[in-house]
Amino acid sequence: MTAEYLQQLGQRAKEASFALANLSGTAKQQLLHNIVAALKADEAAILAANEQDVAAAKEAGLNAAMIDRLLLDKSRLAGVIADIDNVIALADPIGREYDSRVLDNGLRLCRRAVPLGVIGVIYEARPNVTVDIAVLALKTGNAVILRGGKETLKSNLALAKAIRQGVKASGLPEDAVQLIDNPDRILVTGLLKLDQYVDMIVPRGGDKLQRLCAEQATIPVILGGIGICHLYLDKAADLEKAIPVILNAKVQRPTVCNALDTLLVHKQIAKEALPKVAKALVDAGVKLVGCPETVAILGSEQVAAASEDSFATEWLSLNLGIRVVDDIQQAIGHIRRYSSGHSEAILTDDINAATEFMNQVNSAAVYLNASTRFTDGGQFGLGAEVAVSTQKLHARGPMGLEALTTYKWLGVGDYTARS
Repeated sequence: MTAEYLQQLGQRAKEASFALANLSGTAKQQLLHNIVAALKADEAAILAANEQDVAAAKEAGLNAAMIDRLLLDKSRLAGVIADIDNVIALADPIGREYDSRVLDNGLRLCRRAVPLGVIGVIYEARPNVTVDIAVLALKTGNAVILRGGKETLKSNLALAKAIRQGVKASGLPEDAVQLIDNPDRILVTGLLKLDQYVDMIVPRGGDKLQRLCAEQATIPVILGGIGICHLYLDKAADLEKAIPVILNAKVQRPTVCNALDTLLVHKQIAKEALPKVAKALVDAGVKLVGCPETVAILGSEQVAAASEDSFATEWLSLNLGIRVVDDIQQAIGHIRRYSSGHSEAILTDDINAATEFMNQVNSAAVYLNASTRFTDGGQFGLGAEVAVSTQKLHARGPMGLEALTTYKWLGVGDYTARS
């Protein structure tokens, strides 16, 4: 029964992808305008569904970080809908031709950007992802099969219903956007093997989900979304300017993958800098765990002793690891050992230290004198994002429109035969 259900999803998605593939840019803009209208019309139903999910999560004892991730109040929903306008305004990458050349034999070659086809996205307690993914997929002419977490099932059903109404109002097959409405995990493993119909899998969730997809999928998988992010406070940093950046990276929204997890501090400024940094963080509600030198400087009342696991943890909460390092090379070595390859930053006014850090740290996003919180499709000007890829093939960093395209070679001859 499960296999039959997934086969039907796949068949319908593939058929819908053919109808989307050659839509004009104007038609896709109108499609997204229709989705905006449908979401606004269904606002009350969407918020009511989310209230049920939040109430169930609280009753189940989910922690505050998880509840924050699944919450979709009126303000957040308005923000999600506003992001669609940003995507509408973006240039359509489909049909763009590049790398044009004429061979010696007269054959004219170029590459043309085309949709991937059908994208499967598996994600956890973030209902906004339902809208973000669907909109980006449709903008690039792709059909999409969504599988959200059980914690947000009611929210996702309400959102998907509105999106499908917008698709139908555009004269297109509703099955361009489908949501797996059964929380049974067996459907995840089934989706991962639906290679006859699905062209790419994007998992947005924790390490267990990423590993499951990497190990069991028979479809190309884009890995990412795990953020063990670092910020190195160099001895040449301007401390007064640095503290607000550290606070922003940790506190602005601690439950997301680009929030700061570990602060590395050069030993030459540790005694001066750590008390000031710690006060600002603690005043903001952050709980600190630190290396022995950090504990010695700040005292055990202010900072708990860190274990090796502390530095391998994506906190997703108001917790922060702190380690004092001997120099920039030790900071880089720590990042190489513990980083998930998401986002790292250095705060310094030393151009040599900045250059060394930017060259040697090979994460998807590396910053000089800026917060790790910028690793986001909207902040990068990409519109809404599908995910943040931490791998190196096909896509890396925030995945916007171009990450949902591939290309085909076009060859134009004059009855040209190969000699």
